[in-house]
Amino acid sequence: MRSTYTQLYVHCVWATWDRLPLITPEIKEVVYAAIIRDCTTMKCTVIAIGGVADHVHLLVGYPPTLTISKLMKQVKGSSSHLMTHAIQPNEFFKWQYAYGAFSVSHHELDTVATYIRHQEQHHANKSISPHWELPISS
Repeated sequence: MRSTYTQLYVHCVWATWDRLPLITPEIKEVVYAAIIRDCTTMKCTVIAIGGVADHVHLLVGYPPTLTISKLMKQVKGSSSHLMTHAIQPNEFFKWQYAYGAFSVSHHELDTVATYIRHQEQHHANKSISPHWELPISS
């Protein structure tokens, strides 16, 4: 093999401050677009993004030169800054410091992506995966 080949995928989950319902329908797409933009800038491939009012799930393919902590610092910091300085400058918006990160095999991408894309239904039906939701509980 002449060049490096990797298949690195991570499912990240993080919550709003004190699990407050800060991701309203009016701003959800703006927040997600900012996260996707940052991921693209860092050479990540966004496979799925979703969530509910108090947390976000993100599934990305990422390069071996990028650490998960750097990815999370960038997407959380940038999206929070956008919200507090441009979109809703007079309203409170903040992420919790912590996050969950789970490695995902290539064979499980569709399963995880489907779970992420259907977050609202999973939470409404109480059919969440405790493995992927528990780390972000308050």
